[in-house]
Amino acid sequence: MHTAIDVRDLVVRRGGRPVLHGLTASVPAGSVTGLLGPSGSGKTTLMRAVVGVQRVAAGTVTVLGLPAGSAALRHRLGYVTQAPSVYADLTVRENVRYFAALRGATVTDADRAVADVGLHTAAGQLVGTLSGGQRSRVSLACALVGRPELLVLDEPTVGLDPVLRAELWAMFHGLAAAGTTLLVSSHVMDEAARCDRLLLVRAGRLIADDTPAAIRATAGTDDLDEAFLRLIKAIEAKS
Repeated sequence: MHTAIDVRDLVVRRGGRPVLHGLTASVPAGSVTGLLGPSGSGKTTLMRAVVGVQRVAAGTVTVLGLPAGSAALRHRLGYVTQAPSVYADLTVRENVRYFAALRGATVTDADRAVADVGLHTAAGQLVGTLSGGQRSRVSLACALVGRPELLVLDEPTVGLDPVLRAELWAMFHGLAAAGTTLLVSSHVMDEAARCDRLLLVRAGRLIADDTPAAIRATAGTDDLDEAFLRLIKAIEAKS
């Protein structure tokens, strides 16, 4: 399997303090890879480095065979931040069609993306009148339009009800089956089992990079929450 994202010895500092400590990881193409860890562990910083908007102190990040941030990658990846990055004074449809035009996609592509995230009945509503969860879905639709090769999603299911979360995860796997690579962050461990592969991060360090089944086996438990805790304790015991 090809590698879509390759991170080598990545160091990021903020305010003189290291946020990522020489992190090395890879993301296979055509997979749903979960980036999991507690709040403040460095997940968003790593995602920003992948997208190419994070200043790095050392190391390399290669995305789809090119250095992260390369101009050639702009139309090949979609990025959803934690805070919805859409226009409150435009409707759902207008927002997604605007981003479609920027990507060279069609109106039909935009309307399909709106339907894919379950907002077809709210397409004519101003984004400023939507709930937080609905705004997040608008951001996701804007990222999906044009079917990018790589989707980087920073906690895309926060604030969504269980039914919609399940629908979105089904859509993520459908995209991966069609060849899209997804890197999805979460601090909710029950989403870990939905991923093909997991990157577990704590305090800016990678503590696991494997399939959910392999992580369970290594930790000796079927509970991924417990597996995460056991891996942390094992690392702390060695240090």
